[in-house]
Amino acid sequence: MGQKVNPIGLRVTVNKNWRSKWFANKRQYGDYFHEDLKIRDLIKKRLQNGAVPDVMIERYANRVRATIFTARPGIVIGHKGQDVEKLREELAKLSGGKDIYLEIKEIRDADLNAQLVAENIAVQLERRVSFRRAMKKAIKTAMDLKALGIKVSVSGRLGGAELARRESYKEGKVPLHTLRANIDYGFAEAHTVAGKVGVKVWICRKPEEEANSEVRHARNA
Repeated sequence: MGQKVNPIGLRVTVNKNWRSKWFANKRQYGDYFHEDLKIRDLIKKRLQNGAVPDVMIERYANRVRATIFTARPGIVIGHKGQDVEKLREELAKLSGGKDIYLEIKEIRDADLNAQLVAENIAVQLERRVSFRRAMKKAIKTAMDLKALGIKVSVSGRLGGAELARRESYKEGKVPLHTLRANIDYGFAEAHTVAGKVGVKVWICRKPEEEANSEVRHARNA
């Protein structure tokens, strides 16, 4: 069952949270939903080099608050915050003149974020790096950063082969059926000369409470 659904969606309300936080009636729901998709697409498009894996959207009356998670906050903010201000103005136009609030949150360990790892592998495949080399490097880096386990799967015309196939590498434990496991999932597509190659990444990290307690002990030591 765990492999047939999105691991994050499966764990929502257990140890994962919603990406959009708002309530709407039947008439407004569709408009809000498509507006969220457009906001995320625009942010992703404008911040292609900003290492943005996720955007959380909250709504209050006539206001929209977007929290941008990024591994490169300097690129996102720009010189004296000019880039953020331009982005805010574009989002305000897109949402029909609503008040837009942007919050930037830094991701400390980019190599433990499944979405960023998947996008990094996809970029390497587009640069014609060997898929095995890219996968093994991502696995080694994640395990060196104390991940409990990682699984990487790529599918498509690998290495320019005539027939599409799927190859996977796994190290450590990635329990997809255990709901309390802290599984992060990411998906990206590489646009290669031979066609699209899909990249999926599952990373099993330590529970948030355990990781936070380790950080506190390290600081006190």
